[in-house]
Amino acid sequence: MGLNLVRAVFFDLDNTLIDTAGASRKGMLDTGVIKLLQSKYHYKEEAEIICNKVKVKLSKECFHPSNMCITDLRTSHWEEAIQETKGGAANRKLAEECYFLWKSTRLQHMTLAMLTELRKEVLLLLLTNRERQTQREKIEACACQSYFDAIVVGGEQEEEKPAPSIFCYSCDLLGVQPGDCVMVGDTLETDIQGGLNAGLKATVWINKNGMVPLKS
Repeated sequence: MGLNLVRAVFFDLDNTLIDTAGASRKGMLDTGVIKLLQSKYHYKEEAEIICNKVKVKLSKECFHPSNMCITDLRTSHWEEAIQETKGGAANRKLAEECYFLWKSTRLQHMTLAMLTELRKEVLLLLLTNRERQTQREKIEACACQSYFDAIVVGGEQEEEKPAPSIFCYSCDLLGVQPGDCVMVGDTLETDIQGGLNAGLKATVWINKNGMVPLKS
């Protein structure tokens, strides 16, 4: 299949363009939060304990946009983890510093050079599921907006992947037909089967875990 037969490529975000599963931990350990806590605030072994607590809180996170914005919620994770570890009064300022450092560094592992080259040949669209604020935060953090002709977040639409409607909406945004498009993603049920059901030309499965699809 040559690119001359394709007019647009849709990319999933989480665990396709960015390693969401590994990036949160990496943002804490490799890109500054622990170093910040240890060097500026002289937290020694407590620094990693705090980050581990935040990781647990993120894994159990229940976000309701009507009650709180994502920034306030995740700053609170850091504030609680610091207070649970160090005791004493809550330190909102330090929590904000940790949160914004983590947010700005955890999603820097995108293949931007590949997108730049690909966009010379075809239209590019980012098509991601999940809640609006959470996904927009990731998109902002990795500064990828300029690499795409359009961005579609499932939480902003009536239906998410694998519903055919969101694929059709994406095609309309770019002025193309489903048969002109390819979907690239890591999830068989939403990205791959969803794209096929919507009539896309092809789908590309990013199978990082070496999974074997079940025979239907």
